[in-house]
Amino acid sequence: MFLNAIGTALPEKCYSKDACWNAFRASDWFVRLDARSHAIAKLVLTRNNGIEERWLSVDSLDEVFAIDPNVLHRRFAAHAPPLASAAALSGLRTAGVCADQIDAVIVTTCTGYLCPALSGYVIEQLGLRNDILAFDLVGQGCAGALPNWQLASALLAAGQCNHVLSICVEVCSAAMYLDDDPGVLISACLFGDGAGAAVLSRSPLAAHRRIEWKQTTSFIDPSERAALRFEHQDGMLRNILTRAVPRLAAQHAADILTKTLQRADLRQSQISEWIFHAGGRDVLLALEAHLGLSPEALRYSREALRRYGNLSSAFVYFVLGAALRDRAPGGWWWLSSFGAGFTCHGALLAVE
Repeated sequence: MFLNAIGTALPEKCYSKDACWNAFRASDWFVRLDARSHAIAKLVLTRNNGIEERWLSVDSLDEVFAIDPNVLHRRFAAHAPPLASAAALSGLRTAGVCADQIDAVIVTTCTGYLCPALSGYVIEQLGLRNDILAFDLVGQGCAGALPNWQLASALLAAGQCNHVLSICVEVCSAAMYLDDDPGVLISACLFGDGAGAAVLSRSPLAAHRRIEWKQTTSFIDPSERAALRFEHQDGMLRNILTRAVPRLAAQHAADILTKTLQRADLRQSQISEWIFHAGGRDVLLALEAHLGLSPEALRYSREALRRYGNLSSAFVYFVLGAALRDRAPGGWWWLSSFGAGFTCHGALLAVE
């Protein structure tokens, strides 16, 4: 499988963490939450949390605090299809691939639910063929991009497709929930909205950099399911985020890296670029410590986190896109995502 293009899309409005803190203080929710919650939100939003701004699918931050199941569902239904389609269109244009050349579309999300599914909206908005293979993957949280690509790889390897359109779209502002639980509150301060897409093909396109998917490894640990997950409460998604997440992410990321390198007969020192889902500042610090990496090694993940916040499954598209725009040196690149489950995935890319 070859990556022939990356495309990304964001909502129209961007909000700084200072603006988020001021909006929270002015909202009705500020008086509904206790003093500890005030202190936690102030700490996360006014000190260095690795995030400076987030793009959200709202016209004003006042809308964020209208936390109602019907409002949140309408937000997802209104914004997920156009974000997914915009990222996909960007990818198609970059690849120089026409809509009627796409044989399958795979859409991943965890922040909302539509039936008929998101893939149908993308097919309609992009004018994809009506005999296309369409798959919708849900419930994989921040880890979702790599399973999406694993499915694409299987379709391409089986000869069923020549070009697959891979999309991850998250409207995290449609999964907004607030209460006095520290993990829930911190989660509300970290996530942003956005979409990423990739054109994945059986062959490389001559006009583009050659990027080949070589090997992939996954690890799923259901015993740690409670560490990071969504639960349904009052008709809404409530994000459960615990202190164990940085440790789990770093531990499992290191394990699957080791297994993949052993199979490929490579050493960690041969990895020239690291394309990691960030999770948050503390996750990046844990990854650096566990893998023995310098801050420079995770510069693309850190910059994406600073500019966009945690975009859940869409995040690694932004990281990979930044590395490609920067003409990062070729060689072996490591692509990894992790999240709810607890799950962790990695893939070895050969980049020329």
